[in-house]
Amino acid sequence: MRAGRRKASHFRLILLAPVLALVALSAWAFASPMGASPDDDYHLVSIWCSTGNEAFCQPGRTDNTRMVPNAVLESQCYAFRPITSASCQNALDFESSELVETDRGNFVGAYPPVYYSAMSVFVGENTLMSVMAMRLFNIFLFVGIASALYILLPFKRRSALVWGWLITTMPLGLFLIASNNPSGWAITGVGTAWLALLGFYESTKRANTIALGAFFVLAVVMAAGSRGDAALYVAGAMGVSTVLAFERSRRFLVRSALPLAMLVVSAAFFLTSRQTASGLSGFSGGSSMEATAEQVPGSIDSLAGFGLFAYNLFNVPSLWTGVFGGWGLGWIDTRMPALVLVLGVAVFIGVGFAGLSVLDGRKAFVVAGVGFVLWALPTYVLTQGGDRVGEQVQPRYLLPLIVLLGGLLVLRAGRKRFTLGRIQSTAVVLSLSVAYVMALHTNMRRYVTGIDVYGWNLDAGTEWFWSGAPSPVAVWAIGSAAFAGLVFILAREMSISAASAPEIDLDEKITLSASR
Repeated sequence: MRAGRRKASHFRLILLAPVLALVALSAWAFASPMGASPDDDYHLVSIWCSTGNEAFCQPGRTDNTRMVPNAVLESQCYAFRPITSASCQNALDFESSELVETDRGNFVGAYPPVYYSAMSVFVGENTLMSVMAMRLFNIFLFVGIASALYILLPFKRRSALVWGWLITTMPLGLFLIASNNPSGWAITGVGTAWLALLGFYESTKRANTIALGAFFVLAVVMAAGSRGDAALYVAGAMGVSTVLAFERSRRFLVRSALPLAMLVVSAAFFLTSRQTASGLSGFSGGSSMEATAEQVPGSIDSLAGFGLFAYNLFNVPSLWTGVFGGWGLGWIDTRMPALVLVLGVAVFIGVGFAGLSVLDGRKAFVVAGVGFVLWALPTYVLTQGGDRVGEQVQPRYLLPLIVLLGGLLVLRAGRKRFTLGRIQSTAVVLSLSVAYVMALHTNMRRYVTGIDVYGWNLDAGTEWFWSGAPSPVAVWAIGSAAFAGLVFILAREMSISAASAPEIDLDEKITLSASR
């Protein structure tokens, strides 16, 4: 009887996870003003001009210009001035029909069109409402896909789904998933496509197989249709899943038809995106955002040849740590407290090394392969273009691969289960919860008053915030509580499941039986 009550209580708790995830991510959607993510002027203009509605976008005087609402173009008026709040937006008319000309947009096919076309559905007369609708849709999309995969994946793959996302998205991933930036789709797409494909290969239930295949297709289209480099990443993710699932069987060959078809789709997006052509000189995307003096010291201005290669090779890890708070958020102008970086890196390394205790040949091969790409690709791109670490290539470009690596590190290998002890789980929950509290507060402080104002009370002296939303302190407190509850429930779920699970789950038993 007592065990039954515990099981029922446990079941109710895990049902809260999607709701808490929605709340925690929505707090980030409200934590930044319109135009807060990198190159948002470019991306928002591209979205508005994908509507096909001349009320929102009209041809300019040349083929490379368009006429768009002024608020869409000027919403990032606070960029690069961290001591200045977003109050400059108070002077913008977000319902004006007056159009101004710009050359900032996806007018020559630099980016794939899928993300912009999908987001254009939400464009309306009120610019602010349109932007928030896009952010909330992206949040629901991420949580929906992750929740569906949790249900559909074989038990042995759930730890990779849960821990893989938890240890890699603080704080940059949370910021981007809840933003209007196409990098959010790149992260979601790559980070879910490989697991959906792996589950597709391994599932023995027809309904689950079909559903996992459908989510795999969706994830690939999201990744490849958002950024040219993400099309390359998701193709590599398909290769990773294929290596992990490979077996000499007719079933494997038949199911491989789907990833082969999606590989062609990814290749088409990659080859037709002009963004990839500029990759040889750095994936600059919509703009070439200049690095700060702290990121690129002036003493290395004369670097070239082998010296430039060596500098980039030895400093690429700063791009990895940028994901965990080593670089600023927004237009790289919102510096995170050092503790956010320390806690984020500590959690990734701690959980990652624990995951490496569960290792076999295939897992070792794919982990080493992704790790090599994370080091070699930015080194090559930067050096080939004559750039240094801190220029052109930003941490967000590598985040999809870091999410992939995080999931692989904690992936179950053979019959060896990955699990964390009670002390380890508690440390992870506390570390991520504290990092979230600090990161969200810092991000909100930057826009509400500017970083020249100190104190915990975000409501004091508010200069900017979303009209009609709860107060800044309420958003911060509710989001922080939701995230802490989410991490606690997921860590508890993983611990209970690992302790009570059989050595081989049902799908694996069926597979082994069929192979005899």
